[in-house]
Amino acid sequence: MGRVQLSLVVAMFSMVLLIGQLAKEAKASSSASAFVQNAIYSNKITIFSKSYCPYCLRAKRIFSELHEQPFVVELDLRGIYYQDSFFLPAIFGCASVFIMAIIMNLCADDGGQIQNVILDMVGRSTVPQVFVNGKHIGGSDDLRAAVLSGQLQKVLGTS
Repeated sequence: MGRVQLSLVVAMFSMVLLIGQLAKEAKASSSASAFVQNAIYSNKITIFSKSYCPYCLRAKRIFSELHEQPFVVELDLRGIYYQDSFFLPAIFGCASVFIMAIIMNLCADDGGQIQNVILDMVGRSTVPQVFVNGKHIGGSDDLRAAVLSGQLQKVLGTS
């Protein structure tokens, strides 16, 4: 790849980075808030979770035992990861590292922003946070207590 072509590639991707970053900053908090609201009110059961959390696994297991299928948002796994990036060196040569940095920046995860929205909504930033029919149930211990008292079954409409 010639020097002029490389300069054009760098300039083009710099513009993409700048535009993407500005758009991301402008929409970040509102899009995270909209995502949370949509997740809660568009699904019968929503769990905000982290994939490695034992309390989250317990919450998911409780719904499995009740034969319910929650919509699970794994906050630590949010984002887009390009596993098929092997073609970049062949196309762009030495510019591939720069291009991968741009791609990863544009596809940054929003799990922390979502967790901040939940903190603002319910006063807790821990996971899991469980919502059923738009109603906040709480964390794993709250969910377990709701099952034992029969309150969860009432909220689910399966009592």
